[in-house]
Amino acid sequence: MTAKTIVHTDKAPAAIGPYSQAVVAEGGKTLYLSGQLGLDPATGALVSDNVEEQVRQAFSNLTEVINAAGGSLENIVKLTLFVTDLGNFGIVNSVMSELIPEPFPARSTVEVSGLPKGGLFEVEAIVVI
Repeated sequence: MTAKTIVHTDKAPAAIGPYSQAVVAEGGKTLYLSGQLGLDPATGALVSDNVEEQVRQAFSNLTEVINAAGGSLENIVKLTLFVTDLGNFGIVNSVMSELIPEPFPARSTVEVSGLPKGGLFEVEAIVVI
């Protein structure tokens, strides 16, 4: 497992969710994951119109890609989350805090006007294995 060091300073705002201000990854190989939507791998369709179910499926898809590369969720150093409604920020944080092990990776969350296939949530990651 690659060592990752969490960076925190009181001279910048504290994280407002399950993420770290920054992460330093040492050694290993870097994996840049494309965005994952809440799509069912068997059908290619959204799992449902429910945002929580889409978030869970997107993280499941992300997990499978990371595992295929020889890593795990613990190896994530940076996540970028895309939501079509920041009103769902609490749901996303809740699911993420359940699934992503501490210490949390760095993270950005962006509200977008639309996502492919009408998705409500997308996640991409940088992973060091």
